[in-house]
Amino acid sequence: MTAATATTPAPARTGASRGRRRIGRTTERWLLFAAVLALTAIVLLPVAIIVFTAFKPAAEVNAFPPTLVPGTWTLDNFTKIFSDLPFARLFLNSLVFAGGVTVFALFFDSLAAYALARLDFRGNRVLLVVIVASLMIPFQATLIPVYQLVAQLGWVNSFAGLIIPRAADAFGIFFLRQFFLSLPRDLDNAARIDGAGEFRIFRSIVLPNAVPAMLTLAIFTFVNNWNDLLWPLVFTTSPEMGTITSGLTLLTGPSGIIPYGTMMAGSLIAVLPLAVMFLIMQRRFIESVATTGIK
Repeated sequence: MTAATATTPAPARTGASRGRRRIGRTTERWLLFAAVLALTAIVLLPVAIIVFTAFKPAAEVNAFPPTLVPGTWTLDNFTKIFSDLPFARLFLNSLVFAGGVTVFALFFDSLAAYALARLDFRGNRVLLVVIVASLMIPFQATLIPVYQLVAQLGWVNSFAGLIIPRAADAFGIFFLRQFFLSLPRDLDNAARIDGAGEFRIFRSIVLPNAVPAMLTLAIFTFVNNWNDLLWPLVFTTSPEMGTITSGLTLLTGPSGIIPYGTMMAGSLIAVLPLAVMFLIMQRRFIESVATTGIK
């Protein structure tokens, strides 16, 4: 009886410890949820300010103390952006610039990456080291020499001057090379036995299996060039050849006051293509990852 009585409190202590652990796990989940919610609010706050400011009248934009949600909703800022600037032209220029750079970069970067990853030739390693080392050079250091070359070619205020100097990128070459190295070489060797040339192997075997990497690089390249400000400012002097980012810098009101409502409306319109492109590419990216092994 004494031994049985001594062992009876153990299950009670075990049940109490399980309850405390369960409460602790629940508390950790709620704390983690609260932390994620707070970080999400911090990240989305600038986006909310842009959206709400775009729909505010000028009086509310310049009011103090400032308010987040507009008291009076208006579309005047969106109509003003098209009257004060050739915004449709700027939008088209941004689309041609970012899209052209993306297409050319994917083509040339993938060719160079294939040669570095799948072909054995003298100087392969040296060329790779030079490409990687060029990543450490800020593009601002080469901006003036590139501008002088573009000016000598007569490409200032042209799409050629905006696109061709960025037709290839060291990061894209290195990124695709690392992905191509992960693909099995047995596919290449089997194609060579069947008589396929290098370009046929590149086009029919390597590229179909590299769709996830190509889409990822396309997103990075397009977004970086769409949001770039310094490059269009340097290589274009005509408002008709500017992009959205460079065009928004021309907005000034009476006495040099910046119309922030109009600027936020233009920024909001500029963000929409990126959001749409990301949603579309994200779906395609997931599908391509799921079918890469089948191809």
